[in-house]
Amino acid sequence: MTTHTLGRRAFLRGLGATVALPFLSSLAPRALAAAGKPPVRLGFLYVPNGVNMNEWTPAATGVDFALPHTLQPLAPHKNDILVLSGLAQDKGRNNGDGAGDHARAAGSWLTGAQPLKSESSAIRLGVSADQVAAEAFRKETRFASLELGLEPGRQGGKCDSGYACAYSNNISWRNEGSPSGKEISPRLVFERLFSSANPKVAGEEAARRQRYRKSVLDFVMDDARDLSGKVGGSDKQKIDEYLTAVREIETRVEAAERSVKLAQDAGLIQGYDVPEQIPESFTEHSTLMMDLMALAFQTDTTRVATCMLANEGSNRTYRNLNISRGHHEISHHQNNPDNLRQIRDINRFHVQQFAYLINKLKSIPDGDGTLLDNSMLLYGAALADGNRHEHENLPLLMAGRGGGTILPGRHIRYASETPMCNLLVSMLQRAGVNAQRHGDSTGLLRGLEG
Repeated sequence: MTTHTLGRRAFLRGLGATVALPFLSSLAPRALAAAGKPPVRLGFLYVPNGVNMNEWTPAATGVDFALPHTLQPLAPHKNDILVLSGLAQDKGRNNGDGAGDHARAAGSWLTGAQPLKSESSAIRLGVSADQVAAEAFRKETRFASLELGLEPGRQGGKCDSGYACAYSNNISWRNEGSPSGKEISPRLVFERLFSSANPKVAGEEAARRQRYRKSVLDFVMDDARDLSGKVGGSDKQKIDEYLTAVREIETRVEAAERSVKLAQDAGLIQGYDVPEQIPESFTEHSTLMMDLMALAFQTDTTRVATCMLANEGSNRTYRNLNISRGHHEISHHQNNPDNLRQIRDINRFHVQQFAYLINKLKSIPDGDGTLLDNSMLLYGAALADGNRHEHENLPLLMAGRGGGTILPGRHIRYASETPMCNLLVSMLQRAGVNAQRHGDSTGLLRGLEG
């Protein structure tokens, strides 16, 4: 076994395993000098069914704004976020196509394109912003992009007023006829990130690890020990901390699988396939996926990731919040105070997941700052009020400083009907992608830099 370096990255390799490491300055100081500033990472996190806008939008703009109830979980990170109001996604509207706002909402969120409503099985949309970036970075990272989700969804069939299910269940699109598809199993994401590039060997060794209860790290420890003898003290500590984090996530994946297996054997739940069980707890599922995204960014395994916290139109129940009715059902609140309260609680719970990711990225050093400093995370929904299916004044948050190109800690209110695609173009350019326009953009979104 040998340690391999590529640009800013080092890999530990063993049979069927490839563990990317964070940048180690003592291993490749010339690579650091050549690389210059750390790369900018792009993350897109989606929530469905709109939000309770009265509990979302700050009353004041600028830096002196108070976080409403829904955004309170972000209080420790207020100076790391932008609240963006006034942006619209026109292609989510019917524009003569009739009903189907949920399918159009998710489909248009990152594409700025109008989904095709077809009597046949044909689908047509456009390339999403994350995939524009993925194509630009394809040669720089092991994976061009990472697509994650917390809820399964069909790709075939019709799901919303004649629209293909693919629109509601995906925000990432490689081309106008091909959604990227998302992975909802933490186990499969873990194996993808830490397995050999050879699919046959990776599959065989993954099965062997499971059979003998071996960690992926057991396969690369000889390489790790060899590397520790070649790096300085601070890098040794960085390797130890990182490998500990990898093992901790692997342990949590295994614990979640055991929990589901026990419940399955007891007849308490059905519908999970061994060994790819999904955690029963939404929070555990979410935090595992956020941690995996952070590891992928930390090691420059990818610079682009998306995560759907639920599919558009999702009718998931949130019994952990004492909400027994489906999310989509109560999003049509008809101004009922109890419905509005439950929507607010679901919205706040989702924001807590975003706060977890922000906190994780803030804890990881990167260059002269943190991983969050060198990231742009866009979080939000493609509908404002879910009852009226509004596609304007979308609820959007951005976290991170984009490598020093963004000044967070503010609420910015843009003119009504400003295209959301102006934001997407601005994000792409700040990440180093040569994108002049995207979807229905009309220019750059001013004011992000302060």
